[in-house]
Amino acid sequence: QVQLLESGGGLVQAGGSLRLSCVASGSGFSLNTMGWYRQAPGKERELVASVTSGGSTNYADSVKGRFFISRDNTKSTVYLQMNSLKPEDTAVYFCNADATRYGRRNYWGQGTQVTVSS
Repeated sequence: QVQLLESGGGLVQAGGSLRLSCVASGSGFSLNTMGWYRQAPGKERELVASVTSGGSTNYADSVKGRFFISRDNTKSTVYLQMNSLKPEDTAVYFCNADATRYGRRNYWGQGTQVTVSS
């Protein structure tokens, strides 16, 4: 019963920037690790970045130094700042949350499209 809603995707030129947002809504839950995944056409979904409840972060090698993940616990929101975008970053980006609400489970957003033109 935890719902995730992404926003901020769009079309940008190579070298540009975008910031994705994901807000978690519902009641009676606690958010643990949150992350961003992406899936390009013809490829499997892959982890881009994650951040724990304590603020520790992890990044895929392909985005290190360019992408930055952060969270605002007061707003139940996780962000992904994407800089120096490349055409190979083109994908549908999905928000993921490990949450506890009468039990612990994973939740997924519906995704937001990011397209980077050359």
